[in-house]
Amino acid sequence: MTTSTSDISRKKSAELFEKAKAYFPGGVNSPVRAFKSVYGTPLFIERGDQAHLWDADGNEFIDYCCSWGPLILGHNNAKIREAVQEQLSKGLSFGAPTELENHLAELILNNNKKIEKIRFVSSGTEAVMSAIRLARGYTKRDKIVKFEGCYHGHSDSLLVKAGSGLVTFGETSSAGVPKAFADETIVIALNDKEALEKVFADFKDQIAAVIIEGVPANNGLLIQDKDYIHFLRDITKENGSLLIFDEVITGFRLGFEGASKYYDIQPDILTYGKIIGGGMPVGAYGASKEIMGCISPDGAVYQAGTLSGNPVAMAAGIAALSILAAPGFYEQLEATTQKFVEEIRAYIQEKNYVVNITTIGSIFWFAFSENDKIQRADEIDPASMEKYKVMHRELLNRGIYFGPSGYEVGFISAAHTEDDLNQTLVAIKAALDVVFQ
Repeated sequence: MTTSTSDISRKKSAELFEKAKAYFPGGVNSPVRAFKSVYGTPLFIERGDQAHLWDADGNEFIDYCCSWGPLILGHNNAKIREAVQEQLSKGLSFGAPTELENHLAELILNNNKKIEKIRFVSSGTEAVMSAIRLARGYTKRDKIVKFEGCYHGHSDSLLVKAGSGLVTFGETSSAGVPKAFADETIVIALNDKEALEKVFADFKDQIAAVIIEGVPANNGLLIQDKDYIHFLRDITKENGSLLIFDEVITGFRLGFEGASKYYDIQPDILTYGKIIGGGMPVGAYGASKEIMGCISPDGAVYQAGTLSGNPVAMAAGIAALSILAAPGFYEQLEATTQKFVEEIRAYIQEKNYVVNITTIGSIFWFAFSENDKIQRADEIDPASMEKYKVMHRELLNRGIYFGPSGYEVGFISAAHTEDDLNQTLVAIKAALDVVFQ
């Protein structure tokens, strides 16, 4: 029987974390980094190269967090690094237009038929916030419908959760969000046609937009059936509301046209982030020329940003997307991921372990559940996270870095070699043996 391994040294990381607590709330600049859902203190990372990370204590890991998704080409990609270094020699920020913005926009729009115009911002959260304002300005309506389990950043109108009942006004999921803001957001369960039909019956002519992650991947990997996504498209059109696809994760991860192509659907507004910056902070939102014509300075919906279209970020994005545009890139990455996942599934079946691994494109997720098709947030058993907690520690001790929460998905990059994947498979099998011993 496989036994638990000795814990890696976290002495330096622990010292840095204690210092960080004096500077930052909880010692971190984003709560997901705090390791509260797993064992030990957060690891302070010193460097990354290809598919590998090294922490402050000198521990080396094969990375499947990939900076929470952007690093589809791995760490320290040579072409991205060279593009960034070239731009650094010219300047960091101008607060004025650059040709680089045109180049990245052209690269995106020429390979994505879902949008006609685009606006760059500095993060995925900012992109979604701007898309919501655009939807309200375009429709001249106020209410937004979102789904429990979908995360769209920390803007006030979207940082809400479902209350009780089939259809509910959102309840704030953070202090500091005014109740009046939450009252403009209606939260329902995923994969529930009846709930959405009731929303449109109860709030006729009040709903500006329905927003959903292209594939919900912030609270597990909740892959929706195609008929449900087409139902969203149909009911929004029938009621004069917009459909917003938040493709901050799935955009340029499943392909240039993301989940929109996977579902063969045309959303009204799409939001992007992560991969389009090649590892730099970037977000974007796009739509038809008509809808984007509402954005200032052409229209009355105001949105601005000093660092929008930052030249360093644009240079990194151009370098990254130029590589992704090569024929066969996404097909090869998906095939690699499928082979990896299938070997894990075979081992799980052989051992009769109660765990499922879900995958789409180059994304995967472990669910410690007998349910092999999880499509709603309330179908995830919170108690199952204790098993992930054990697995996470065992993987870290074997040199494998996953996100520090069982609700988070994993990513495979083009930098993961066959040796990396084989080493990871050995570690995952051993970790699962410990979880279920």
